Amino acid sequence: MGNSESHSGRPVCLHFFPQEQAEVDRLFDALSEKSDSSTSPRSFSLKALKSHIGEALPPEMVVRLYDGMRRVDMTGKAKGPSGSVSQEQFTVSMSYLLKGNSKEKSLMILKMVSATGGPVKAGEVQKFTEDLVGSVVHVLTHRQELRGWTQKKAPGPPPRVQVLAAQLVSEMKLADGKKLPGPQWLDCDCDLAVIEDWVFRVHLVATFLSVVIHRGFLLHFSLDLPTLVPQREVDRGQEFESVLDVLSVIYVNSHLPRERQHRWRLLFSSKLHGHSFAQLCGHIPHRGPCVLLLEDRDGHVFGGFASCSWEVKPQFQGDNRCFLFSILPSMAVYTCTGYNDHYMYLNQGQQTIPNGLGMGGQHNYFGLWIDVDFGRGHSKAKPTCTTYNSPQLSAQEDFRFEKMEVWAVGDPSQTELAAQSKSVLDGNIEAQVLLHITGHTRHSDGLREIPDQE
Repeated sequence: MGNSESHSGRPVCLHFFPQEQAEVDRLFDALSEKSDSSTSPRSFSLKALKSHIGEALPPEMVVRLYDGMRRVDMTGKAKGPSGSVSQEQFTVSMSYLLKGNSKEKSLMILKMVSATGGPVKAGEVQKFTEDLVGSVVHVLTHRQELRGWTQKKAPGPPPRVQVLAAQLVSEMKLADGKKLPGPQWLDCDCDLAVIEDWVFRVHLVATFLSVVIHRGFLLHFSLDLPTLVPQREVDRGQEFESVLDVLSVIYVNSHLPRERQHRWRLLFSSKLHGHSFAQLCGHIPHRGPCVLLLEDRDGHVFGGFASCSWEVKPQFQGDNRCFLFSILPSMAVYTCTGYNDHYMYLNQGQQTIPNGLGMGGQHNYFGLWIDVDFGRGHSKAKPTCTTYNSPQLSAQEDFRFEKMEVWAVGDPSQTELAAQSKSVLDGNIEAQVLLHITGHTRHSDGLREIPDQE
């Protein structure tokens, strides 16, 4: 890394190592060679940029990138954007977009949004964010880097690009520190300080910018970024379409512990394993941290992150890393309040206390509850869940559902691997009960070691 001296004598900090800078220089050479004769020898045009990127990014994002780069003022005296992008402008732009701090990235965002570099309306920032989110899906699809996930649209409007963009922009705070949800918010002014604070706090914005540039230009040096899309693993021979699309996965995954973000393994699906609470209890205990999600019959998609292995027992479990989340009709994550420790609950076969799976709240008033009568549940929050401060996640307080999934996240521990080596009957509660009723014994019990439990 080092400094580059601008024409005005002001030092500009660049963040590239020598080999990275060499690749950026080669990229500029390729772009300048594609420019027509109307541009200076050491610059490139919008046409050349479009030709180089091709189908990797949407046209509107290519235009935004070009306009942002040519609005970089290297002299401090420019009265407007240059007619093409010089090598200095390109190098500074790439450095800021790929590896810059929140202020540097915010400068580029403002230049990509505003022709004057002055304050912009929140509605303009929202439109930029929609273009940014859409570009992430576009470039990952184009580069075939969805890692097993699909790019599908939600059953009805609005598309999930708009849902995620709205969530990201809703985190923006105005100069007085207030959030103003609702249509009136879009007319508020956002200056550089507001955008810088937003980029600093909402990490996905900076990550999305870096990914769009890195994968759009197909650069070969690596970036120290968290895993954006986890590897999707489903048992061989099983065709399975998740309730989540790639944007939903990216959003939930960004809130997981970093060491858990690289892989999701399907443990249970009502589509594959049946509508059975016994099957659920047979597939998810002692399998490590999990993401569970539901889609109710009204199209609301929501769920929770269990930070510890599930256990079937009549006590609450888990810790303050757990959270609840919503995907549709809006995206949001709800973390622990500290009011109580009712993080996770999984019980079956008791007569005096509830049987089912719950997260947050209390018995009979969970933030998220799946009843032992599989296909039924509730989300009771008046006004919010005491454990997670979450609102009602489902369309109806008492809801019905047909789609449920549970994904283990990260790599399994040795204890979890040992739990997977159990007898098939261990994972089938119904079969165990049937054997007991008919008076048969499980002959394999005495022929294998009992795995240590956590």
